[in-house]
Amino acid sequence: MDAMSKPHPGTVAPTVSRRRFLEVAPLCVTVPVLPMVTTARPETARLLRQAAGTAPRLRISGMELIVVHATARTTWLFVRLSTNQGLTGLGEASLGRRAEFPELEPFFELVRDESPFRIEQYRQRGWAQASSGDRVRATAFSAIEQAQWDLVGKALGAPVSDLFGGRLRDVLPGYANINRATSNRQPEGFAANARAAVDDGFAALKAAPFDGFPALTQPEIEVAAAADLGIACVAAMREAVGPNVAIKIDAHSNFDVPLSIDVARRLEPHRLSWYEEPVPPQQVSDTKTIHDAIQQPMAGGEFLFGMQGFAPLCQQRAVDIVMPDVKHCGGLAEARRIAAVADLHGVVVSPHNPSGPVATAASVQLCAAMSNFDILEFQWGEVGWRGDLIDPPERFENGSIAVSDAPGFGIELNEAVAAEHA
Repeated sequence: MDAMSKPHPGTVAPTVSRRRFLEVAPLCVTVPVLPMVTTARPETARLLRQAAGTAPRLRISGMELIVVHATARTTWLFVRLSTNQGLTGLGEASLGRRAEFPELEPFFELVRDESPFRIEQYRQRGWAQASSGDRVRATAFSAIEQAQWDLVGKALGAPVSDLFGGRLRDVLPGYANINRATSNRQPEGFAANARAAVDDGFAALKAAPFDGFPALTQPEIEVAAAADLGIACVAAMREAVGPNVAIKIDAHSNFDVPLSIDVARRLEPHRLSWYEEPVPPQQVSDTKTIHDAIQQPMAGGEFLFGMQGFAPLCQQRAVDIVMPDVKHCGGLAEARRIAAVADLHGVVVSPHNPSGPVATAASVQLCAAMSNFDILEFQWGEVGWRGDLIDPPERFENGSIAVSDAPGFGIELNEAVAAEHA
């Protein structure tokens, strides 16, 4: 038996001779084609009718912006695309306190009257604007791309994770970002919320105790005092939660290289699970210098756009964890490309997600099918009604969230709750 005809290991070689095959082959071509059965899912049957020309082509017909005011600091913006067949798809464009988003309009025009399945066409048409370096445009572009994926999943009756090759996990670990919930920015305030997050079932948490850090041009004594306070806050969190809880610290690019290294070394006794963006991640050389000088793993990239924004960090191993945000990085398709680049260089992915429940649902579907996924961020404790803003309600249990197997992202907005906080 030659190499081309050798059966694959674990298979049984065919036993029908060539002569016997020629005898029975004519039978194969005389079998009539059976009529299509009607036991398929309704949405599958609809697609088959559409393909046969008996249903109108699915196309995007409208866009709505839903504004939800969470706190004085946080406004959630949700984009809802509608279609000529009544399907709707959700995306999230939250960006600080913004309550208006006119930048969505030119991107919507790229999908108006188009099939939601033409995601790559949209990406090609909108990429130049989205990648211009303007975060607002990047966010607008990403929101509509998210909503297209939700629409496609609903049209096919499949969760979005199935469109990415199928889930690798049914439950995702999460970490509690306690930062926005912590109004008392002293050690006792961080300690109290760290303990509360652990009591809620989280085994990992994150804070940004160096927010409000003075400019490095300020007097040295002022800079030193701010560094001391931030380190004291980390120490208080560690004491409050014990040795077995993962603590992640986001420095929000407040430092320079020498201060980044100094602070990291002073934090070593508190065993951080990562040290995030002590300098802007666009400063790849500086990030690499810090990475190689400290013991803690480094994370970053929360506002970077596109594969080209993340590639230098991965190629130089300037970070151990990249943090694409589906709201800002270019959407779900681009997040998958970023993850592939990271995987090539041994870097894991923990999506940035201090977001509303729509971006969280989208991120869950993304991460379920991602081989180098690490852990998902959750904005903990900001408002008590957050989970009820979507249907079914968003729930983290024991620090984890289940992957929905419902079509699309598996959610719809709870209109009553959204209206109450409009």
